[in-house]
Amino acid sequence: MAYKILVVVDSIDVNDSSGSKANVALIKGLLDVGFQVSVYHYTRRSLHIENAICFEIKEKKSNILYLFSRAQRVIQRTFKINLAKYLEPLFGFSFTFFNDVNSIKAALSKVDISNIDLVLTLSKAASFRPHYVINQLPRFHHKWMAYIHDPYPFNRYPKPYDWKEPGYKIKERFFHSLSNNAKYAAFPSLLLKEWMGKTFKNFNITGIVIPHQIINVNIKEEVPPAYFENEKFNVLHAGSLMKQRNPEGLIKGFQLFLENNVEAQRDSRLILIGGADYHEQMIENYAKRIPQLEIHLRNIPFQDVNWLQNHVSANIILEANAEESPFLPGKFPHCVWANKPIIHLGPEQSETRRLLGSHHPYCSVINNVNNIAEILQQLYLTWKDANQILTLDRLDLEYYLGKNYLKSKLEAIFNND
Repeated sequence: MAYKILVVVDSIDVNDSSGSKANVALIKGLLDVGFQVSVYHYTRRSLHIENAICFEIKEKKSNILYLFSRAQRVIQRTFKINLAKYLEPLFGFSFTFFNDVNSIKAALSKVDISNIDLVLTLSKAASFRPHYVINQLPRFHHKWMAYIHDPYPFNRYPKPYDWKEPGYKIKERFFHSLSNNAKYAAFPSLLLKEWMGKTFKNFNITGIVIPHQIINVNIKEEVPPAYFENEKFNVLHAGSLMKQRNPEGLIKGFQLFLENNVEAQRDSRLILIGGADYHEQMIENYAKRIPQLEIHLRNIPFQDVNWLQNHVSANIILEANAEESPFLPGKFPHCVWANKPIIHLGPEQSETRRLLGSHHPYCSVINNVNNIAEILQQLYLTWKDANQILTLDRLDLEYYLGKNYLKSKLEAIFNND
């Protein structure tokens, strides 16, 4: 018997965020192992996932919440006033949030729960709209798996990300309610499950770990970007460089590596791809002085990034300068599947380091310039000796992030019900 899974998700557009990429990968994983999957998505445009039954949720516009949400946007844009500081302490969320919730709720009103084995809510960033909806619909609770991709709310993030956003107390009450109502809480990382369990105790009982999934993309037909030189020693960081992910230590380490190795100056490249608003000026200043630094500080289509991850010499995962990082980066499965060495720049107490293992040779905190230079030197020399071919070769991680492990986790749940 093929189990039937209802997925409620913000977006299935893989180009709008790393969260959507991870969600689509998980949905495809469910399909690949033989589950029947229906997807209710709030992408607000017509998109489809092969072999899934997809329902595009329409935004409700004939109501007072929609009018309030648009009025709030106009006032904020016109008068440069952040109304959220005044409204969200009262209501917890924006008018847009509540209108989106009502739109999703209306779309689910006719779903026959008796014909569903599992209800899975997926989200991205700090949205959690699908979770809010299902939390308000008790008829779904006994079959509900809430996938918690990140800490929530922001004041429950580890340093240096934590801050008290408007309405945080109401958001905390929402998550306390969710933790009690969801039959299962799934987390992409063990450390995140443990982290959230410190505040929301029921997650220690209902929590399971379902990591972000490897997503198979046909890269053979992709055309390489004009700036990419395959014969070079190319090291890539692809992804958003938010304020807490400062790449300066990486750039300085790369610069020191070049200074110590004249030959590497001719055939090495550090490629940075993705938005970097907070660090953009600093990165551009370095790029003027370091011709081997290739920067494209904007959003790049996922297939183009995936092609690069599969053709560079090594991929970089850069995290914040922190004591711990419970996150499993959404690109971690892509980097594992690319089968290129992974350079992890982040805290030792992190999910990435836990999975790579204590003996993984290419790890450093983000601001240890000398150590980063040594890692690049070690990889470069290995690359030279190996006829420019470097591999990760972690079949254990490919299994852990793949469909067979996913199937075993979910079948264990179904068999215990």
